[in-house]
Parts: sequence; C-alpha cells; structure tokens
Amino acid sequence: MTSFFVIVEGLEGSGKTEVTRKFEERMRQQTHVSVLRTYEPENECCGGKFIRSALRREIAVSNRTLALAYAANRSDHVDRVIAPYLSKANTMVICDRYYLSSLAYQATDGMTMADVMTLNAGARRPDLHLFFDVSTEESRRRILKRNEPLELFDDSLAEIRANYGRAIHFVRSRGEIVEVVDANPAIEIVIENMVAAIRAHAPVWLRKNL
Repeated sequence: MTSFFVIVEGLEGSGKTEVTRKFEERMRQQTHVSVLRTYEPENECCGGKFIRSALRREIAVSNRTLALAYAANRSDHVDRVIAPYLSKANTMVICDRYYLSSLAYQATDGMTMADVMTLNAGARRPDLHLFFDVSTEESRRRILKRNEPLELFDDSLAEIRANYGRAIHFVRSRGEIVEVVDANPAIEIVIENMVAAIRAHAPVWLRKNL
C-alpha cells in the first residue's frame, strides 16, 4: 500500500477541522509524505453549494433528497479529487467527513443505514475512520462560542451523537476500521491522540514519518 485514506468524523465543535489543519501542517513541515486535506460536502463538487444552502436553512429539502445530494457530491469528490491524489506513491488524504456522516445524519425519516449505504455503494472505502468523540455539552459550548447562526443539525446533537454510535457499529460490521479519539482535551492532546490512532493502522512507509 503506497497511499493512505483517512476520514475524520465527529459532531460539530469536535475540533476535527482545526486538528486536521494542524496535522497537515505538521506533516508538510516534518516529513516527505504528500498530504491532501479535504472535506465534505466539497463546495466545488457536484451539489456542494446546494447542500451548503440546505445546511444553512436557506432552502428546505427532504431527508432523502439531502442523502442523494451527499452521495452525488461524494462520488464526484472521489472521482475528481481523492482518487487521483491517492493514485500517486507515498500520499495521504485526510478527509473531514465522509459516508459515516451520511449514516449518522441521514439514516432517519424512513431511511435505514443500509439504504444510505446503498446510495454510497461506489464510494471508495477508507483505510481508517477516526471518530472525534466529544460530549454534547462541549460540542454545544464550542458551537455557541463561534457566534454564528445555527445550522440544520446543530439543535439535535444528542440524537446525532447516538446515531454515530450506531453508524460506527454498522461500518465495523462491514469490516471497516474505526478508532475513537477523545476530542474533549486541549487541541495539542487531541492531535497526539489522532497521530497515535493513525500510527496503529498505517503502512510502514507512513508509520516511519509519524
């Protein structure tokens, strides 16, 4: 294996965006590993701006429509961004959200996790999922600290956190690797916890650089 595909998941306010940014900087400065940090929904990929409008509550869409939009965005994201990058040697992609998010957020209102996964059947399987585990109280505190309008799911944190637990069990039953990272401490500690989780599953060429 000459590439490594890592997903970082978690509630809003779990710190995943800031932690992955700092991790990317660390890898670029201290190693020869080529790292791409990306995210979903990817605004420039299929349906990305539509999804952002729905999350900002600018438009109202059904749960199924949102699930379909995410699946289309993800397919385009993989085809145009992720897969080409991972086709090169000694490369790593770290993606902020992927289909574990769809399972946690869209497996509701008549859609099962199997239904959601069927929509994402063609999505590239990650080498590792990392779930940044933060309490709902800490998540809410960090969201409010941003002093920004609440997005679509920001008032359902406890429900989404419980859904993540079920989603993790679902993907593990498919043979996928999910590591839970305590995201409650200071960001420096969370970064080290993330590095340790990646090191435990990384191929030799990457492990030597962590």
